[in-house]
Amino acid sequence: MLERFPDEGSCVKYLQETRWRDGAFCPHCGCRKVYHFKDGINHKCADCRKRFSVKVGTIFEDSKIPLRKWFIAIYLITAHKKGISSLQLAADLDVTQKTAWFILHRLRFATQTKSFNAPLKNMVEADESYIGGKERNKHADKRTPGTQGRNTDTKAAVVALVERGGDVRAFHVEDVKSQTLKKLIVENVALGAVVMTDEYSAYNGLAPFYTHESVNHSDGHYVIGDAHTNTAEGFFSLFKRGLIGIYHYMSKKHLENYLSEFAFRYNLRNAEHGTPFAVLMDNTGGRLTYKALIADKGKGTNAR
Repeated sequence: MLERFPDEGSCVKYLQETRWRDGAFCPHCGCRKVYHFKDGINHKCADCRKRFSVKVGTIFEDSKIPLRKWFIAIYLITAHKKGISSLQLAADLDVTQKTAWFILHRLRFATQTKSFNAPLKNMVEADESYIGGKERNKHADKRTPGTQGRNTDTKAAVVALVERGGDVRAFHVEDVKSQTLKKLIVENVALGAVVMTDEYSAYNGLAPFYTHESVNHSDGHYVIGDAHTNTAEGFFSLFKRGLIGIYHYMSKKHLENYLSEFAFRYNLRNAEHGTPFAVLMDNTGGRLTYKALIADKGKGTNAR
């Protein structure tokens, strides 16, 4: 990374080549007639007459952090299987923890790419998990009776849909009712696919749109022929290792963003070294402001 991008100019040039591969355009009005200043950084639209840089309209807009540090952050978040904490990134980039936290959330915003929106097909596993800690591990005065199992009063529910040998889609959901789960499957899984689940009754009724196979975990059955949810559980295991070992805490408010980060890396797990960096750079268009990031999206319990 440091050899490929030795200075700020090389980073600006790479961003221009990535974002303007079909030619420069004005981020304000879309006009393609653009005047370029000699410094190679500033540009001016021939139509709206506004000045801009290649960073306008991207996650880098209005950031005082050098692009070279941004590029290092992108490399680190895509290279570490379980992510990187804001404290560690702050030390690596020599910035404050608050700045590193904002950088990471902007990068998670960029991982919500449309590159992985093709419907899942063939054999697809569907499973749900719960983030929030087991009641038996809490102090007695912190326990809430009757909230074990699939209860979401003190935990956050997440759902994963994984194509065998393919991509994953991960979602934070408010509940795990049949209507919620079936809606996710219909929106993300091609009709006619084989859907593998556990014995949870909310998945019943997927036929005739899908071939539904299930295994009964409560009876100690985890694999019956091709039917199992081990791949989805493997994704959740990786996600929880990141939660427990790296991040320690994820609020309900940002849980979907963390899921996007882990799904992005999972979907590019077999890509050549450096490809995840290039893919994420391709999706840096769009702006996330600090005000929008910290805006109150409604009260709720925190997921740990």
